[in-house]
Amino acid sequence: MENLNHSDIEDFKFEPVTTVAHSNIALIKYWGKRSVQMNLPAVGSISLTLDALHTQTTLQFDESLDQDVFSLNEKEFGGKELKRISDFLDLGAATKDRPKARINSRNNFPTGAGLASSASGFAALALAVNDRLGLNLNDESLSAFARMGSGSAARSIYGGFAEMKLGSKEDGSEDIAVQLYGESHWDIRLLVVVTSTEKKKLGSTEGMNRTAQSAPYYKEWISSQSSDLDEMRNAISAKDFEKVGELTEHSCFKMHGLAMSARPPILYWNAATTETIHKVWKLRQSGIPAYVTIDAGPQVKILCLPDSVDEIKKAVFEVDDVEHIIEAKPGPAAKIVTPENEIIA
Repeated sequence: MENLNHSDIEDFKFEPVTTVAHSNIALIKYWGKRSVQMNLPAVGSISLTLDALHTQTTLQFDESLDQDVFSLNEKEFGGKELKRISDFLDLGAATKDRPKARINSRNNFPTGAGLASSASGFAALALAVNDRLGLNLNDESLSAFARMGSGSAARSIYGGFAEMKLGSKEDGSEDIAVQLYGESHWDIRLLVVVTSTEKKKLGSTEGMNRTAQSAPYYKEWISSQSSDLDEMRNAISAKDFEKVGELTEHSCFKMHGLAMSARPPILYWNAATTETIHKVWKLRQSGIPAYVTIDAGPQVKILCLPDSVDEIKKAVFEVDDVEHIIEAKPGPAAKIVTPENEIIA
């Protein structure tokens, strides 16, 4: 991978390091890969990093280990989950012949349920690997490294609003994320309506691949993305909430319509998802500015302004099977934390 300068690995550290990265929700959606092997997106995307959803990861290389050890929320994983982590560490070290590592991660939100846990997870791990291997990557190169673990992880390197750029080179050197605006740019809210904490049955990568192979509108999805990105950049810059909301919903339903057109069709929603959508639309008709977005899972995210939060929550809690609602605002960039300021929640 061109963005990793392995000749810079000078200070291989065996002491543990702890990092925190926050989940991000795409306002202009990412769906589809132009290269599965390089994990290169088929389209660009724009996201909002969330303060309330995070992954905290501790990485320690240990020469006494025969293989990597990965635990998430105090449960140890093997198989494909461990292989995904080990492959990422091999990429960082540029060799499989490296000291093995212990990786302990903790999410403060449901994992694998459409809340971008892989984004925050691999952003946190990328930052830890960069520190322990002395890669000295800048933010753009770090985002490209994180992208190799999860496409959405590139955007979780940054706080506030971020854009994943669509490159054209096969080596992926142009496929980086950049920050558009920091978390203090705009005081808005995103309410995460949790309708199920179960892990989704169809992962995002498998869903993207099926869509690319069988959806009849896939080419149109790709060709129409550029104008959506241009409009969203301008709307965020102008703090035009109505325009940001309209574009967010448009991109969401365009993505899910595309997935539904795959063979066999892909539907990540449940009954509460649909009812919540209609509840939000009804609120908007009554004059409350609120817009929905949904990723590869049944959770509904509601984009709104701070003074509408309580009224929206009250209405949405009327929906059967809504388990809880997480209130989030624009969140910070991924960072290294010390034992004194680790996030325990």
